[in-house]
Order: sequence, then structure tokens, then C-alpha cells
Amino acid sequence: MSESSPVPSGNVIETPFADALSERYLAYALSTIMARSLPDARDGLKPVHRRLMHAMRLLKLDPKAGYKKCARVVGDVIGKYHPHGDQAVYDALVRLAQDFSVRYPLIDGQGNFGNIDGDNAAAMRYTEARLTSVAAALMDGLDEDAVDFQPTYDGEEEEPLVLPGAFPNLLANGASGIAVGMATNIPPHNVGELVDALQLLISARMDGGQPVEDTALLTAIPGPDFPTGGVIVEAPEAIAQAYQSGRGAIRVRARWQREDLGRGQYQVVVTEIPYQVQKSRLIEKIAELINDKKLPILADIRDESAEELRLVLEPKNRTVEADVLMESLFKLTDLETRFNLNLNVITAEGRPEVLSLRALLDAFLDHQRIVLQRRSQHRLSKIERRMEVLAGYLVAYLNLDEVIRIIREEDDAKASLMAAFKLTDTQAEAILNMRLRALRKLEEIEIRTEHDKLGQEKLDLEALLASPSRQWMAIGDKLGEIKAEFGPDTVLGRRRTSFGEAVELPDIPLEAMIEREPITVVCSRRGWVRALRGHVADSEVLKYKDGDEEQFRFHAQTTDKIFMLSASGRMFTLGADKLPGGRGFGEPIRLMVDMDADDEIIALLPHVAGSRVFIASSAGKGFLAEADAMIAMKRAGKQVLNLTSGARAKICQRVEGDHVAVIGENRKLLVFPVDDLPVMGRGQGVQLQRYKDGGLSDAMIFRLEDGLSWPMGGDSDRWRRETELEPWMGKRASAGRLPPMGFPRNNRFR
Repeated sequence: MSESSPVPSGNVIETPFADALSERYLAYALSTIMARSLPDARDGLKPVHRRLMHAMRLLKLDPKAGYKKCARVVGDVIGKYHPHGDQAVYDALVRLAQDFSVRYPLIDGQGNFGNIDGDNAAAMRYTEARLTSVAAALMDGLDEDAVDFQPTYDGEEEEPLVLPGAFPNLLANGASGIAVGMATNIPPHNVGELVDALQLLISARMDGGQPVEDTALLTAIPGPDFPTGGVIVEAPEAIAQAYQSGRGAIRVRARWQREDLGRGQYQVVVTEIPYQVQKSRLIEKIAELINDKKLPILADIRDESAEELRLVLEPKNRTVEADVLMESLFKLTDLETRFNLNLNVITAEGRPEVLSLRALLDAFLDHQRIVLQRRSQHRLSKIERRMEVLAGYLVAYLNLDEVIRIIREEDDAKASLMAAFKLTDTQAEAILNMRLRALRKLEEIEIRTEHDKLGQEKLDLEALLASPSRQWMAIGDKLGEIKAEFGPDTVLGRRRTSFGEAVELPDIPLEAMIEREPITVVCSRRGWVRALRGHVADSEVLKYKDGDEEQFRFHAQTTDKIFMLSASGRMFTLGADKLPGGRGFGEPIRLMVDMDADDEIIALLPHVAGSRVFIASSAGKGFLAEADAMIAMKRAGKQVLNLTSGARAKICQRVEGDHVAVIGENRKLLVFPVDDLPVMGRGQGVQLQRYKDGGLSDAMIFRLEDGLSWPMGGDSDRWRRETELEPWMGKRASAGRLPPMGFPRNNRFR
């Protein structure tokens, strides 16, 4: 601000930035938690869902009424109740209409509302909607003072704080949402089972009822019931623990069957997939596994779905067991998923809390009792007002002539009637508003009958409000009606998700999931690696980039793991099946591992299960390591050789012999038994040879009976073999002696 700029005046509050930020972020967090992400424990709805249903009710979109455009519904919702984006409101409406997303849809949609493949719904101007019977049950009693209302955001309308909710929507349809610092994930359940559990709790609340054990509740509600079916393979003990704590995980698998094709051939047909899994992405994932040859026992997948889901899996051959095939797919794809249960809701007191299954059921029952009491009191008040009016009508009939005279002659007929017959203001007003056609004898009889009937209903309501047991009986009867309408005897209420056990098959090694093929691994001096198909002869000439040349070449299989030791002493592991193909020059090996820029490759060799590897540094120290223990699961590899200052990794080779030959930079050769080397997991190792100056030049392991060989050099490919090695035999860490005549001047065995 410049010196000439005026200083702000008015309501300016100076506060530390951190305090102001914390205060505003807390307000945002509370708004997200309370008004967007977490459902209410009483009706199981978030505000946007509640406002949608309330707006549709006011538009008279009842289950038996006609449809209206979704754009009309969304417009009313964002204009009157929910001042947010129209697409967000429409997405919420669409989800409530999808029978694969919601167990008991609250909205009946007409048009394209998306599908299980993950395709989006059509635009709101094309689709139409109305409420379902489930939604009608949720809002039953909304006009009978069953719940409180609050002003809308602009103060022009009113909206319910919570719906009466005779239908146990929270657990029946579930909910999911991510707030600030917390989340919720409630699975859908079968409403018939929920009603059975609620009836048990109601019996316990009535006079003389026994407390309900958790085992009884879990017998009534054995687990979730997902819209897309599937098979729950989680142990009952784990499900019980999740329901008791409010948190846990439930494994769900696809439902499949084996179809025989004759002559020993068969195919596997998947008819149900886990909840919230998109069919198209699932097919893409399985197709990738087939193309990448990570599942060689599977030949093909086809989607033959129409109205019913049908995925056909073709095994590679008839010898593949269907159980083995499916267990492999369960491990590698979303044909098996884990539903992370988190029963986090907004309680009646208005605070977020993780509740147990029992607590959620209790919260629903407590809400239903309050709704029953308020509706009964509302009805009682209406009956009392009606009986008051009827009593006034009877007075008028008994004194009809006098009533007519007063109305015709008196200036203030209302006051005169009240004074003459001791009527209330309501009664006098009702008499003055009577129609002439009602002044007949039959009407008097009907009024007396109605008065007596209302009097009996009043007594029943007063008895109901005075007796908790009668209230619970009434709630139980209402739940019985819900079960009859939406329970297991109906198409909608029939349980879709069954229970089973995971087939305990032996672990299938990763190699079994990769098609075994011979390859030749080639790596250049600059670190470009490739895998040529088949076992290419060492004599075959390969092309490299300008200025580059071959450094490593060996035969392997696609199922092998490849060890790579760097100069820093880190061991990396590569999957042979993941190496680039033989076309071109390959790819830089540094793209496959997290290797320092100034590091270099010392050795590249295939892993052999159960073997040992000889590792040594330029400082002349080394040891043996178990190959299986050196496998690195991460891109960063693992440190196996500890190095002193100035030293670097020098040797890495598989142990295939009984003696070690070591030659130093001082051109001294030493031979000693392999057994003199220790087996270590990591370290510097032991001294291989004693040096006065310099360090290790080369080392190798060989069979003593075969002798020690080395190239003769020059243009000749001849090798010399020395079998009389007694002069160079010694103890480990000895100095050794000069090598035989003709040993290469570069001090290398290879």
C-alpha cells in the first residue's frame, strides 16, 4: 500500500494468520462432515438425498403418479433447498435410481441411468423420475408433525431436518462418503433380516423382555446383502467383530459356475461380480493379464452379458482345474474385493460417531418411537379439535330454530351464539360456516356416529401414549408391514449375496502365472537391456548403439528373476518377463530400478533357487550369500555388500565349484577352498588375499578337478588349462605367488 493510499477503516479485526486459517478450516470441516459426507443415523440420508426426495414429494412424484423430467427435479432442488452445482445433485439422483448401486432404490428412473459397465447416465433433460414405494415409506408421516423442519438457505421455504423413516434405510441401502479427517462406508443389508433383528430388540424393550445377545443379532443379520450379489467368504467371527467395533473388512467374491462343453472341455461363467466393481474395467484387467502372459492358464475372456451379467472365461486347456483358475483370478483381479466397513454416522445429538451394529439399530428404534409419539399427539390434537366442532354441531341441531333466529336477527351472531349456548370460539365459527344442505336429520345421525368413533380413537391414542409397551407393539406392527412389502418373499427383497468359504488351495508361485519361454538376456556396457526370444548363440552378432558394445549375454527363462549388482554394492532384482523385447536396442536398465546416476553395473545373472552367490569388493574382501535371500522386492534394491572408503563391488557369480582363485593387482595368484568363505546376508566379508599395495583384480570359483583355465589372448580363441595348481594353493588371506607363464596381462580369468 502506498503512502497516499487511505488506511482501511470500519470493522477491521487484526488476528494472527494461523488462528484465522484454523478457524475457517474448522468451519469448512464441520460443514463437510455434517452437511455433505456423513449420513444421519435415523433416516440414513445425507442432506442432498433428503432434499431430493422432499422436492419430488412436493412435485407429487408419487410411486403411482407419472414421471417428470429430472431437469425439473434438479431445478427445484438447487433453487429451493440445495444451492450447489446441478451436476452434483443430478449425480446423487442417478445413484438413488441405480439398482446396482442401491439395494432398495429410492427413485424410479425412466431412461438411461447408467449401467454396471461404468457408463454415465444420459443428460438430465432426457431422463425422467418418480419416487419408489421405499421412498414413500421413508416419508410417511411427514405432514403429521413427525419431525422438525428448518428454514431453507434463503428463508423462503422449509425443509425437514430428518425424515420419519419407517424403512430402515441406513443399513438397508448403506452409505459411503469422505469428509475431512473421517469417512464412512456402510454396506447394504437385507431389509427382512433387519426387521427380524429390530423385532428382537423391540421384544427386549417391552416389559419383561430379556436382553438380546450379540449372537442372536448376528443370527438375524449374518452379513451384508449387496445389490450385485456375489459370495461373502469372510469368516463369521471377523464379520461379528466388525459389527461390534464398527470397523472391519469383508471379502466378497464373484459368483461363478463351470459349464461343460463336452469331450472334457469346459468354460467358467461369471454371473455376479462384487459390489462397486465396474464390469468393463474388470474385463480390461483380465485381458491385460492374458496379453502380458501373467495368467497363462487362461486363454480368453468374452462378455456375453445382456440383461443378465455373463462373463465367459476359457481355460488354456482341459487339464487346468477350474478352482485353480478362479483362485488365480481372485488374487490378481477385482473378482474378489474387500469391502472396508466403517459405521461412521451423525447421531441424533448431531455429532459424528462410529457405532456398532446394535447401536445403529437402537438409534433407528429410538427415532421411530419419537416419530410415533409425535404423530399420535398430532392425531390426538386433530381429533380433539374435530370433536369440539362436532359438539357444537349437535348443539345447533338441538336448538336449530333459535340458532337460525340469532343468525338472522343479531348484529354479532357469533358472540350471541357463544353466550346463548356456552360455545367456544371454534364451535361458533363452525356453526356459522355450516352449509344449508347439512341441516337435515341424517346429517345429525352421522355427526353423532363420527363423534363416538373419534371418541374411541382418542381413548386408544391416549392409552398408546401412556404405555411404552403399546408403543413398541405399534412399531413392531409397522415393521411387519415393511417386511411384508419389501421382505424375502418379494422379488426386490430376496437375498442376493450368499455366504461361502474360500477354497484353500496351495499358493501358486508367480512363475506359474507366467508362460515359460526361453530368452537370451543381453545388456550393453551403457546399460541398455533387452530379451531376445529363444536361446541365441554367443557367436551371433547383435547390433548396438554407436559407441556401445556388449557386456553381458546369458540364457534364461521368462519365469526367472534377474540379479543385478551395482558398483555401490546394491543388489537389484528384475523380472525376466518384464524385460523389453529384442527389437531395437532395448531400454535403459536405469528406468527399471532406482539406481544412482554415477553407479554402474558390475554383474547381471539369472537367479537360481537354492543356490549361493560369491560376492567380493575391490578391497579384496568377500563372502557367500544365499541367492533366495538376496531377492529385492523394491525398485531401490537392497544393500548386500558394505564397502570401505574408495572400494567398489567387483565380483558377483554363482557358486559352481569347490575352490576360489584370486588374483590381485600385484599379479599374485592364490587358490583356496570355497568352504573357507563365510555365508552372510550382508557385510564386507572376509579378506580373500593379502596385499601390500593395490587390491583385487579378479576372482572366480571353479572345480579343482577340472583345473583353472584362461584365454590365451590374441586373435586365437584357444584357452589354456592348468591342472597342477599345488604351487598356488594356500590359506585364505595369504599373499599367493606369480601366476603360470602365459597368464593374461590384464589379470582376468575371463
